[in-house]
Amino acid sequence: MFVACVTLGAAQESGAPTAAQIIEQIKAHVGVPWRTETVDTIKAGDPNTPVTGIATTMMATFDVLRRAAAENKNLVITHEPTFYSHLDKVDTLEQEQDAVWADKEKFIRDHHMVVWRFHDHWHLRRPDGIMEGVLQTLGWQDRYNAETHLVTIPETTVDRLAAEVKTKLGARALRVVGAKEMKVTTIALQPGAGGTAGHRKSLQRSAVEVLIIGEVPEWETIEYVSDAAAQGKKKALILVGHIPSEQPGMENCAVWLKTFLKNVPVGFVPTVEPFWMPAR
Repeated sequence: MFVACVTLGAAQESGAPTAAQIIEQIKAHVGVPWRTETVDTIKAGDPNTPVTGIATTMMATFDVLRRAAAENKNLVITHEPTFYSHLDKVDTLEQEQDAVWADKEKFIRDHHMVVWRFHDHWHLRRPDGIMEGVLQTLGWQDRYNAETHLVTIPETTVDRLAAEVKTKLGARALRVVGAKEMKVTTIALQPGAGGTAGHRKSLQRSAVEVLIIGEVPEWETIEYVSDAAAQGKKKALILVGHIPSEQPGMENCAVWLKTFLKNVPVGFVPTVEPFWMPAR
């Protein structure tokens, strides 16, 4: 705590930009009109806090916050929510005197941190900042058709494709629906949790053999693909997990920020996937 206060004091004396000033620079560079209705707002902290460093991340978990603080990065730019709901509403948590929320909020306050979400407009950017990073990590930049929104690869099996995706995205708990040895060439890639309606529209396209997503309720897209496979239709689903499915996009965000933020350190702090697989 003492070190954090001393560092913040040095930042104040050096005329470091505030979190609000950094956010305004991002808005000016993202290349799309800023929406009035958006989740891209400050979730915790004082916008007038001088910024000692910036950490981009997929999700501002308590673990991420600790690692960012240890790196003297007090502006955390997160893609997903901080307080357990899409809109980050904390009224109910406050009423319940929830200890998990209270400890997280206290850590942010004690370490003079600011957490800002960058979701809607990072997706609205052209190219989509998340998709750009994911395609780069998968090595599919030249295989993705921006008009059809499909990826075309040399023929492989669902099993081999899933293994490749798991390795490249670092997904510890990837799951697959469909026939392992089915040969495929055409993929619809939808990182994150885009929703069943979009998933189904992709799967209804005759060209689409595999849909790759982050997550979805098990009674929705998962059941749909399970039924399609049971009917003999050439369809498969790869569930990467929400964090690994989009995480390269926030590493990409750090790279992009460095192109115009020259007066403050910027780095990527990866979010650890919470799932693990038992040994047996």
